[in-house]
Amino acid sequence: REHGLIAEFHDRLRGKVREREGREAEPTAGIIDAQSVRAAATVPAASRGYDGGKKVPGRKRHIVTDTLGLLLLVAVTAANIGDRDAAAGLLTRLRRLHRDITVVWADGGYTGDLVDWCRNK
Repeated sequence: REHGLIAEFHDRLRGKVREREGREAEPTAGIIDAQSVRAAATVPAASRGYDGGKKVPGRKRHIVTDTLGLLLLVAVTAANIGDRDAAAGLLTRLRRLHRDITVVWADGGYTGDLVDWCRNK
């Protein structure tokens, strides 16, 4: 992990799967979404929150996948962090790690100022 080998193996395997599916190894499109999950009582309170929309106490995982559903990025936050708030950091990382991506699909949770922010990047 210290030398980045896990990420390197993951990226290489993802590229091989994409090529086997007749795609380029590097994706050009992605999909962003988030999911709130209940946290066990042993999870520290500092990393938990309450998602009022889903009525879930716990954490939220924010992910970006390619169009085949293969993982590109993940971030875990407290559940009270909004999708738009986490998206800016996630999309910044996405741009740095996957330069070929030109479009990212998102649901209605990613509206408002985030759309303008994306246009200006």
